[in-house]
Formats: sequence, C-alpha cells, structure tokens
Amino acid sequence: MKKYLLLLHEDIEKMQKLSPKEMEELTNSHMAWAEKLGKSGHFISGEGLEENSVKISGKDSIVKDGTFLESKEMIGGYYLLQAKDLDTIIELAKGCPCHLWGGTTEIRPIMEYEE
Repeated sequence: MKKYLLLLHEDIEKMQKLSPKEMEELTNSHMAWAEKLGKSGHFISGEGLEENSVKISGKDSIVKDGTFLESKEMIGGYYLLQAKDLDTIIELAKGCPCHLWGGTTEIRPIMEYEE
C-alpha cells in the first residue's frame, strides 16, 4: 500500500477561542476517527502539533523561533495513512474531524524509493 501524509490546517484564531469543552470534543473526535482508521488498516500514526516551532536555515544553521506560516492558519496535526490509492485517501480525509471546526486538510503522497 502507498503512504500519504494528511496535514491538518487549522485557523489559529478559531482554535484559540475554543472552550475547554469544545477542545475535549475535538480531541475525542480525532481519537475516534483514528481508531476507525486503525480498524480499517489505513492508520499508521498521527499527532497534534504545538503552534510554535523552530526553523533552521542556511549553511550557518541559523535558528529562529516562530510560527512561520504567513497566514491565519497553522498545521495543527497530521496523520500518516496508507491505502491502495489517492482516491481512497481523499474519501477517508473527507471524514477528518478538523473539517467540523473550519479546518482544511492537505494530502501529500510519501515518495517511494527503490531499494
């Protein structure tokens, strides 16, 4: 099966305004969805990501703190999934709970290398 990275793009302002109860609902929705994907054999791994990050660039390895996206969005998490083809992943991704809170998903196929 091929592997795909599903990136979860979240609206930073919306996420910061969620109540503790809404955050719990969001977390529970993701846990339930991941469990469903696991039972169907598509789930490999997945995690939520903190808002802040560190960027290292150039030959001098300059380190910068930040959130580096120039928009209101952040990558709030990811799922590493597997399926026979992209169409299957697209159908699975439509059920991602982040869509319920205004988020979007991006699918990136994992490059395959011959051994």
